[in-house]
Amino acid sequence: MLQSYQGTASAITTLDSSTSNSDIQFPPKPDWHKLIRSGNRLFVGSGVSVPNALIDDLIDNRNGFHDLQILHGHTLAPNRWVNREFDQLFSVNTFYIGNDEVRAAVAEGRADYTPSKHSEMSNLFSTDDLPLDAALLMVSPPDEYGYCSLGTSVDINLSAAKKARHVIVQINPLMPRTNGYSHLHISEFAACIEAEQALPEYEQEIVGDEHDRIGQYLASLVDNGATLQIGFGAAPRSALKYLGNHKDLGIHSGILIDDMVDLFKSGVINNRRKTFHPGKILTTACYGSQKLYNFVDGNPHVEFYPCGYIESASNIARNDNMTSINNALQVDLGGQVVSDSVGYYFYSGIGGKVDFINGAAMSNGGKPIIALKSTANNGRVSRIVPHITEGAGIVNTRGNVHYVVTEYGIASLKGKSIRERALELIRIAHPAFRKELLREVRKNFWVPDYQKAVPMEIPEYGRRQVKDFKIGNSTFKLRPLNPSDERHLQSFFYSLTRESLRLRYSSVPSQMTREKSCTLVSVDQTKDVALCIVKERHPEIDIEAVGRFYKIDADNSCEVAFVTREDFQGKGMAKTLLKEMIFIAKERGLSKIRAHVLAENKPMLKVFQKNGFKRTLSDDIHEVQMVLNLQEEEQSQS
Repeated sequence: MLQSYQGTASAITTLDSSTSNSDIQFPPKPDWHKLIRSGNRLFVGSGVSVPNALIDDLIDNRNGFHDLQILHGHTLAPNRWVNREFDQLFSVNTFYIGNDEVRAAVAEGRADYTPSKHSEMSNLFSTDDLPLDAALLMVSPPDEYGYCSLGTSVDINLSAAKKARHVIVQINPLMPRTNGYSHLHISEFAACIEAEQALPEYEQEIVGDEHDRIGQYLASLVDNGATLQIGFGAAPRSALKYLGNHKDLGIHSGILIDDMVDLFKSGVINNRRKTFHPGKILTTACYGSQKLYNFVDGNPHVEFYPCGYIESASNIARNDNMTSINNALQVDLGGQVVSDSVGYYFYSGIGGKVDFINGAAMSNGGKPIIALKSTANNGRVSRIVPHITEGAGIVNTRGNVHYVVTEYGIASLKGKSIRERALELIRIAHPAFRKELLREVRKNFWVPDYQKAVPMEIPEYGRRQVKDFKIGNSTFKLRPLNPSDERHLQSFFYSLTRESLRLRYSSVPSQMTREKSCTLVSVDQTKDVALCIVKERHPEIDIEAVGRFYKIDADNSCEVAFVTREDFQGKGMAKTLLKEMIFIAKERGLSKIRAHVLAENKPMLKVFQKNGFKRTLSDDIHEVQMVLNLQEEEQSQS
């Protein structure tokens, strides 16, 4: 019998030696005083693969040891080494702060945090920067050839095993055997213990209503055939809920989570169109429930590799249409991203985020995306900020991120000036903070002095301000105009022919200045309404049609007007915009809708007539006034 284990790790039992492969020569149980000495640096396995039985065995034999440095990444398990009672035994240094125990120790100065990209860990271990005296890991039982699998966490564990002077392992029969570059031969181990330990289940953050809306916006950015990376957090994960109708998605991600399993089983994720390791899900680790651990166990469709391979920006970029979705704690109005600290308070780590964002940016058709709720602390704090909080670290620079998504929409940053970025990000900030953000950003002239209005939602549209519709095989989006559309409206104006301008304005204006464009897109949508129909060419958009109404307080009515790009005239865009205007006007209790149309503009007159408008007398013989009496219409319908 192996020595019985009595420790703190959950579900630990003693294994009989008869369960071991009799043809394999097992290393001895650790004689800690022969393997390590005081002051040594020990790496502890990360993820859900923390070798708790091994750690407890070291603690039980700690006499004579002091100042052992524990080095680790994201750990999901009881972290006894950070307990105050072991301050003289262990000093702790983490690459990633993944739980409250370690977070508190770092905040109190009892542990250190070393910011580093996962892809560079191997170099840290192989040089004199952070050489390892021992690596303490959890592995599966050996196969008939003597190879053990690192299972759920290959990430930086394999790199540590390859560089450490001694590899000491806990052999756990509950550890899944995963495929890929995830195996170590038992002859490479200096010592081992056999102890059964249930893998901890990662409790995913609850996806709330705001995350639901974020997920819908994220899903709209994911193209069929894209390869996905999903980072930690409810905001990135929310995208997976809305990908059920997508096709031929692939996975190249630092982590796998439960939500991916159902998409794989339904055929949405099939990796068929991946251009790097086609046909395979690639990852470094998995965090989830037993359902996920069962899924990866021996699964030939899933391969685990070290972070240095999976999270290499050049390898990530070898996937066409690489779509990287990660979270953040704060984004400033220039597009800088904070994700490892809240001011001076260290919260998590860099991990693979920088490389995935950069790799996606380099990918053919790639999309680097940051997703976050617009507020924190129960809505009291905006996470879109005019400037980074003192002490916070910038993980992604202004030039890295192409999209930022909140529950209020998608901010497109690629190729945008500082002024355009600020307006885009204010648009997706929580409405309660938009005026303050605009006021702060104007102090440094990031936006011009004539930009005074903040983006506003149309109340009647509710929480999602974008409506999708099709014309033929093309998909368009109908949404409110907003201040960040200033340049788009200019481009739309200059794309129109003289004839289209004359029919719209009864004259031919020659210029659309930035100031004039700003006025036209800065609308109080609770009183007047300005809508546009756009075609997205990520990250850019084209405005194809604009419709607006102006409220007339004197008789509680409004006047509408439209203009459509020539290519789409006669294809239903004006009709679509008019129906939206009628809906909003009715919801607001307006009495009637008016329109003044040149008598020669037969197509537009036809649109109004088909929607119930009637001709009335006009002061101008060249114009026809069309009127829809909303009160009469409601009475006839009732």
